[in-house]
Amino acid sequence: MDKKEIKEQYLKKISLVNKYNKYYYDNNKPLVNDKVYDDLKNNILLLEKKYSFLKSKQSPSETVGYKPSKSFKKALHRTPMLSLANAFSEEDLLNFEKRIINFISEKSNFKISYSAEPKIDGISASLTYKDGNLIKGLSRGDGKEGEDITANILTIKDIPKKILKKNFPEEIDIRGEVFIQNSDFQVLKEKFANPRNAASGSLRQKNPDDTSKIPLKFIAYTFGYEKGLKVENQSKYLEKLNEWGFKTNPLNKLITGVKNLLINYSEIEKKRSEIDFDIDGIVYKIDDFKLQKRLGNVANAPRWAIAHKFSSNKGVSVIKNIEIQIGRTGALTPVAKIKPINIGGVLVSNATLHNEDEIDRKDIRIGDTVTVERAGDVIPHILSVDLKKRSKDIKKFIFPKDCPSCGSKTIKEFNILTKKKDAVRRCTSEGYECEKITIEKLKHFVSKEALNIDGFGKKIVENFYEFKFIKLPQDIFKLDFKKIEKLDGWGRLSVENLRYAINEKKNISIERLIYSLGIRHIGLENAKLISKHFKSFSKFKALSKTEKYNELLNIDGIGETQVNSIKIFFSKKINLDVLNQLSEILDIKDVTEDNKNGKLKNKTFMITGKLNGISRAEVKSLIEENTGTVVSSVSKKLNYLIIGEKPTKRKMEAAKNLKIITLDQKQFLTLLNKTS
Repeated sequence: MDKKEIKEQYLKKISLVNKYNKYYYDNNKPLVNDKVYDDLKNNILLLEKKYSFLKSKQSPSETVGYKPSKSFKKALHRTPMLSLANAFSEEDLLNFEKRIINFISEKSNFKISYSAEPKIDGISASLTYKDGNLIKGLSRGDGKEGEDITANILTIKDIPKKILKKNFPEEIDIRGEVFIQNSDFQVLKEKFANPRNAASGSLRQKNPDDTSKIPLKFIAYTFGYEKGLKVENQSKYLEKLNEWGFKTNPLNKLITGVKNLLINYSEIEKKRSEIDFDIDGIVYKIDDFKLQKRLGNVANAPRWAIAHKFSSNKGVSVIKNIEIQIGRTGALTPVAKIKPINIGGVLVSNATLHNEDEIDRKDIRIGDTVTVERAGDVIPHILSVDLKKRSKDIKKFIFPKDCPSCGSKTIKEFNILTKKKDAVRRCTSEGYECEKITIEKLKHFVSKEALNIDGFGKKIVENFYEFKFIKLPQDIFKLDFKKIEKLDGWGRLSVENLRYAINEKKNISIERLIYSLGIRHIGLENAKLISKHFKSFSKFKALSKTEKYNELLNIDGIGETQVNSIKIFFSKKINLDVLNQLSEILDIKDVTEDNKNGKLKNKTFMITGKLNGISRAEVKSLIEENTGTVVSSVSKKLNYLIIGEKPTKRKMEAAKNLKIITLDQKQFLTLLNKTS
């Protein structure tokens, strides 16, 4: 063959291998078996080696997997990737274990074994395997939905692409951390602030060729969805991961007892500077999978795991200024603007001062030399002032009594529970009268857990507010895109992407919309509880007319603090206008029960007295799993009163007068076809 014929054959083979890649990586439908594919790939590589004039950017020697689209596709996690609660002290760990023992209603001397796993400071990823083949890689995203980064995941040598072990599950999502070793980071430090940023930036390259040039590593530690996994505990699962070809953290240990956890914590913290990858704490997971399943999750975190954060890093700097930031609930938060310093690989230029009392207690002033701490490697704050370095002309900082944004009076509210005034000073403006509060409310409205409008970040909110494009939440759905297109940095494509992202969020669940309103004390979990109670947004909105706010107290988990916040919210005409306009613009989905035919469907329960062998929290979970509802007061709407040891007489008498059915613990469990 002459040179031209050789090149034609070469390009045909490359075209064929790319076709196979497309069907395998993009369509998840392999056209050929692995042997045929590997033979073709090796043939191309041999041709390149033999003939130096052969070269193509699409060659297997230059590419990995199949090229992703210009912007990463989104995909739902089959099992959510939950976050973890944090512990910083022995007391936090003791309370964590106590909550577990109380939930499962065991004695205080009950022994719990933990899988103690050093927490790598990297980027979480979920790898889907089917029949031993790696078919998808997702980033963590918001925990429910991640980015499809399969092509980039395939460049990481630590990640097995095919697992032939017979005991490997039929289908499983292997989860772990993508990171860069500190020694490898040295050649990248001019481009990135720290190893974590380097890992994140590299993993999200649009071109997998660029990712393949970065020395990314992967350590596996858990799983999401599984089908056919035959393992009873976390420590055995980690052993299986090694057997299947995954790398696990060499510092993992199986430990019983909080005292032993603390000893291990201390030993690893001392070694921290010697380890070739960044760790920011140790994750403790209950080893027994059955116990994990029984404990379940609370909000967006598991009850059976906690992250024990390492003690903070510190540095010394000078306070250049103290600025007052105003949050969406009106809270005035002082922030120290400091001379930038590097703490634990992160450049710190701001430090929280918490509140007015904190400034007075530590006597913090502009111009002071201070020790700055990153507590738990997360939030920088001022630890102390070096009074020896204070100049005589530095004046005491006076906290503003009027809102720096709108001029309204600021107050410290009286806390009914503590019988004291709150430490936080707040702007008395409600609704959208205060500019800074409005901007923060709008940021909250478009945030991830609220409307989650793709590409509508905090800076865009600030810019659009400054240009008077938006003033209230409903204005986001009435934007003049022709005006936006004329702004610097905006073009037709970016404007169309924004328009699409906004329109896509016109379909929204009632719980997300209630949360997005930014009502004080109403977080996402409270929004879910309120949504389940009202079922539809129209019924929630009708509260302003019926004013039956006390009915909210029947919702287990909603107290007087939340009810008062909702009452204040509905008392403002501007808030009602926002609600009315949003209900006209948006398609708000009513609540649908996950288990419509539960054994306790449409039945309400209340618990009084101490139960044996099962906690109130677990009983509540059982009721809700079976479509029942737990209420907090005795009324005509109550169907069953569950009675334990030493019940409240008042509740017993009220139930008797209303002819409500009472159940002891055994009768309740029988109702669920369970044995006590």
